[in-house]
Amino acid sequence: MDAKDKIIAMAGKRGVLRVKDLRDAGIHPEYLRRLCDKGLLVRVGRGLYVRADAEHSANVGLALAAKRVPQGVVCLLSALRFHEIGTVNPFEVWIALPRDARRPRVDYPPLRIVRFSGNAFSAGAERHRIESVHVRIYNPAKTAADCFKYRNKIGLDIAIEAIRDCLQNRKCTMAQLWQYAKICRVTEVMRPYMEALS
Repeated sequence: MDAKDKIIAMAGKRGVLRVKDLRDAGIHPEYLRRLCDKGLLVRVGRGLYVRADAEHSANVGLALAAKRVPQGVVCLLSALRFHEIGTVNPFEVWIALPRDARRPRVDYPPLRIVRFSGNAFSAGAERHRIESVHVRIYNPAKTAADCFKYRNKIGLDIAIEAIRDCLQNRKCTMAQLWQYAKICRVTEVMRPYMEALS
């Protein structure tokens, strides 16, 4: 198998290919440019390539973000969209990073970085496979609690819609919402809305 076939096979298997993936396989990155010129690969961001004939899901931006920021967790508005909660459709990928992590320099996809610490960062993160990429995304209950924590940035109406949709569509239970409300330290803020919905 020549280098071209190896790269096409890697892109099919991984979904999103990075220059680093080629270097790790002992293939010169110049082949990426050549395959783009031939129309076999498409450059979707700096250092990110996908097969031209691949069918992409609506969540391809999440996969691209996970490749660029592997330590991050998809959160808030992007997690709502992934779990099909509410009506928000963000143009940026919302990513949570640990408080002391360096800010990533990413040109595409556009990112909105928020900082979490301790258990608020680690709790509720699930692994999902999107475009052959493992993406960490907060579960629906954690996402709803995070929306209350960041209600001043995203709007209280979105936070209320998140818990209402979570409960009505059985994305989580009331007990799970309380669990993550405690972790995110928003129990008193969420209490009146939770009581109204119970």
